[in-house]
Amino acid sequence: MLSRLLIFIAINFLGLYLGSIFTTGGVNSEWYQTLNKAPWTPPGWVFGAAWTTIMICLAFYMAYAWKLVADRNMLIILFVIQWILNVSWNPIFFQFQYTYSALLIIGILTLVVAYLFFGYFRELKSKTLLVLPYLLWLIIATSLNAYVCVKN
Repeated sequence: MLSRLLIFIAINFLGLYLGSIFTTGGVNSEWYQTLNKAPWTPPGWVFGAAWTTIMICLAFYMAYAWKLVADRNMLIILFVIQWILNVSWNPIFFQFQYTYSALLIIGILTLVVAYLFFGYFRELKSKTLLVLPYLLWLIIATSLNAYVCVKN
């Protein structure tokens, strides 16, 4: 269990690191600073705290799921898809400023994470709650991205 947990923590934090390469410069860019952002946009520090918590919870979820889920191949495919979508959102939104493409990516990401939550609930029971912060955050983040698309 501990080795799986450490592997998933490393993979998740690698994703956060790769995403931060694009986010840091993007948040400070004139483009982002002048966007009409949603009134419910959290302060910048919340994003770092939220993503750190989410990735730790996801690592625990995956470590438990690896042991308890019957179809590990599908679990890993879903994990890889969510990882790629999560990491790719940052450059699409901040670097290339393709807000509608970013909305599509985060929308699909939200569906994948919703499947991780609802699709494995019977097998993982209360451990599925470890994915709930991710799902809730993605719903908020999707609404923030959608607001940018509509209001800019």
